[in-house]
Amino acid sequence: MTPPVAQRTSAAAYPTRFFGAPQRSERIGRVLRWAAGVKDLDEELLDRIGRRMFTRDEIGARLVRAMGRDRPDAERVTMAGFGQALEHGIDSVPDAPAALREFFAEVDRVPDWVDFDLVERGARTIRRMGRNVDDVLLQLSLIGGYRFGGPADLLVATGGLTGSTAMRRLGETKKWAIAISRPGGMRRDGEGFKLTVHVRAMHALINHRFETNGRWDSQRWGLPINQADQAATLGLFNSTLLLGVRGLGWLVTPAESRAVMHAWKYVGWLMGVDEDFLFDGEREQNRFNYHILRVQDGVTPAGAALSGALVAGKRNLDRGRFSAVIGPYERLRLLSMLRYFLGKKDMRDLELPVVPVWAIPPIAAKNLVLSGLIARSRRGRRYLERAGDRFAQRDLHRTFGTARPEIGALPS
Repeated sequence: MTPPVAQRTSAAAYPTRFFGAPQRSERIGRVLRWAAGVKDLDEELLDRIGRRMFTRDEIGARLVRAMGRDRPDAERVTMAGFGQALEHGIDSVPDAPAALREFFAEVDRVPDWVDFDLVERGARTIRRMGRNVDDVLLQLSLIGGYRFGGPADLLVATGGLTGSTAMRRLGETKKWAIAISRPGGMRRDGEGFKLTVHVRAMHALINHRFETNGRWDSQRWGLPINQADQAATLGLFNSTLLLGVRGLGWLVTPAESRAVMHAWKYVGWLMGVDEDFLFDGEREQNRFNYHILRVQDGVTPAGAALSGALVAGKRNLDRGRFSAVIGPYERLRLLSMLRYFLGKKDMRDLELPVVPVWAIPPIAAKNLVLSGLIARSRRGRRYLERAGDRFAQRDLHRTFGTARPEIGALPS
């Protein structure tokens, strides 16, 4: 049933996708509702979520508008200037335009709540989870997110994750996540920091392009890249990741949970997510995620296109002379795990084959040993971190093939 907040408020306050499929979203959110301990929907939070489908990262938007100024304008931001500031600091840019100074004053500012030791512990926790992170982010976070209209439709409109670009775009996301979890990755000179700031600027450019090119239905979907969707995406990388690995038998301690949440909170802040949509603990984040899920629209053809491209891409990765055997196995393994995470009905909504959940028992048994026994000693944790690093690099190499593993370039 649609809650009172959506009945009382003018339709213009929210995009029309808001609460577009209430019964379906309630069904999908049952496990999350239990995990978050939600009894009743918070109308005030629902209202904030709906309204922020029409709000953007304003600092990023001002940066992009300055990029569009005429060449003689001293306040025009160039990509060369942005790159120089990102690599060497804003003071290295002579006569930096005001919008560029404002943007880097924001991202270079470290909030008082950031604890870099805790960020590092969160990164190490993620690395020692190994392949489980890759599995959950692909299956539950990315493909699971394609069950709802809006962000999936924007990806299709930008040419993302369809056809020949499928695995490369997935590889870009993997490269970013790996960089974030590297030792020192989120320090100012770390690759994770720089890629996060790069992605923030890229999002602002995409948002501006689709806000102004007449190809995006903002009344239906909200702004192309809006605050509510950005916060929802962050939730797929932190508490949803932790829920997913637990579902695969990995034991997560309270200290590890706190560290992972803190690391991603800082990432979210750098990405420009509003601070009241950033959370310290899993329970708070899961509560927010549940409310975000409840207001989603139904599946669109974009979801099936994106999901199908990724499933097919798993089969087609180059694995050398064993590709003919390993490729079909990996596709079936992915489908089996998707069946476990999403269920039959959602698999059919995404037009994916429904197969038995044969892949889960051996994964869960292995994870119980790794996390419950090996990860309990310092030496064991270091072993798991190194093993996780090796898997990440091999997987990144397979995903990109002979292409250079980099995040999409910003337009000049």
